[in-house]
Amino acid sequence: MGQKINPIANRLGIVRGWDSNWFGGKNYGDTLLEDSKIREYLNARLAEASISRIVIERTLKLVTVTICTARPGYIIGKGGEEVDKLKKELQKITKQDVQINIYEVKRPELDATIVASKIARQLEGKIAYRRAVKMAIQSTMRMGAEGIKIQVSGRLNGAEMARKEMYKEGRTPLHTLRADIDYCHVGAITKVGVIGVKVWICRGEVYGKKDLAPNFSQKQEGGRPGMDRRDGGRGERKGNFRRNKKQ
Repeated sequence: MGQKINPIANRLGIVRGWDSNWFGGKNYGDTLLEDSKIREYLNARLAEASISRIVIERTLKLVTVTICTARPGYIIGKGGEEVDKLKKELQKITKQDVQINIYEVKRPELDATIVASKIARQLEGKIAYRRAVKMAIQSTMRMGAEGIKIQVSGRLNGAEMARKEMYKEGRTPLHTLRADIDYCHVGAITKVGVIGVKVWICRGEVYGKKDLAPNFSQKQEGGRPGMDRRDGGRGERKGNFRRNKKQ
């Protein structure tokens, strides 16, 4: 079962919380569609901001949108001008007051969404897929991940017949529900077609009861969050890459 279901959906309520937090009532369908439009708009508008996740919380008259990104300065802009523009644009979609919070992702190498998006952009830039995947694996393991698994599928290197290739290092126990596994699926649009990129990252195991409510200690609007030094003192793990081919 762990190989078939989305690892994030499989862990909701156990080690992972929800990205939308509100009570829908009779307007549940309309509110869910509105959340989808907000995420779709922000991902298109801030495509270069390395967005990890977008958390939406609603009260009766206020919509709070928390954007987790590796480049907070890109979203905030000079003096918070970009945030104000973004707030007005979202108010047109929601027809309600909107509050935008920016949260900096301290270690983007451990975030599956950012890693997958980076590999996809490299594939669109005609970088060899093996080089892009191996560089991503090395940087993720260097930052202290327990394991990573990357699968690319499509017309790799412009081949006539599409195929799948998977690269692994460390452990990614999909059946272990207490394992904190991040997952993302991104498509790279190339001249020969779409190449799919799937990334699984195991960030350790969670013991005991975890608070699933969204808790961002650096919520801040209109100013750049404090920049801590990344944990880059670890030595690089030099492991053998295992590759599984599926024709």
